[in-house]
Amino acid sequence: MKEWLKHAKGKCFFKMKSINNFSLAVFLLFVFIISFGISKTRFLTNGKESNYYIYPVSIPKKVSFAGEDMSLDEDDLIERMDKEFLVNTYWQSNTILLIKRANKYFPQIEKILIDEGVPTDFKYLALIESGLENVTSPSGAKGFWQIMKITGKEYGLEINSNVDERYNLNLSTRVACKYLKKAKDKFGNWTLAAAAYNRGINGIQNKITNQNQTAYENILFGEETKRYIFRIIALKNIVESPESFGFRIEEEHMYNPVKYDEIKIDTPISNISDFSKNLGLTYKSFKIHNPWLLENHLNNKSRKVYTISIPSE
Repeated sequence: MKEWLKHAKGKCFFKMKSINNFSLAVFLLFVFIISFGISKTRFLTNGKESNYYIYPVSIPKKVSFAGEDMSLDEDDLIERMDKEFLVNTYWQSNTILLIKRANKYFPQIEKILIDEGVPTDFKYLALIESGLENVTSPSGAKGFWQIMKITGKEYGLEINSNVDERYNLNLSTRVACKYLKKAKDKFGNWTLAAAAYNRGINGIQNKITNQNQTAYENILFGEETKRYIFRIIALKNIVESPESFGFRIEEEHMYNPVKYDEIKIDTPISNISDFSKNLGLTYKSFKIHNPWLLENHLNNKSRKVYTISIPSE
């Protein structure tokens, strides 16, 4: 019996040893193939025989914003425009998301811009301000249009712990339009009005006074305002003609435009969860369409008339 066990153990050891040797051989072969592939890839991408190329972006000699032309006839202007085209073309994941969100929200924004008498190119201002998301900046600006609390209140938005109408796309877009029209009346053109949205009306006026220049492209700005109009123009060109910049996005991949109905309410809502359920909606769906309602109730002691958005479907 002992001899048999000894013999059996020997056979088992030999079998396991053979399996281990085979596994080791396969592993070494795999490592060799991968290493060869990496070396070959490195050679192809770094050597003269590279089959992977990254190209610069051709920029137009003349661009426009809100019907106002800008000639790129100086090295400074060419380089600033080139930077924005390159950054937004080759930051592909972010730009694809912007194109998809533009398809979802631009129709709603455009209607308000037209109604307010503001050029529809200003939808691209919202695009660069927030990426068409209800974000909060480090300075406390909120919503698609990145409106500061003091500015929002000055232009009639309700902002408190219960309601923040900076998150109401319809109302905040109209506030942005009022500000832009005020800046347009001040400076005489939409390009400086857009710059004022970033730098402030007083900030733009100080630059004009100190430098004795009235054209955006001839004024020396700080880095953010310096890039502002050029970034808007670059994204305008990319979103309007994505395939020209290498983006192939099928219609099925776009985010669907927002479709909603509206109801008016002038009473408090004690429980938004119950209120939305009575409308045949989930709490989540209700809040997605009404992000300006911050809590699970609406105080409304003043009996103000609010407009509630309800998804059409």
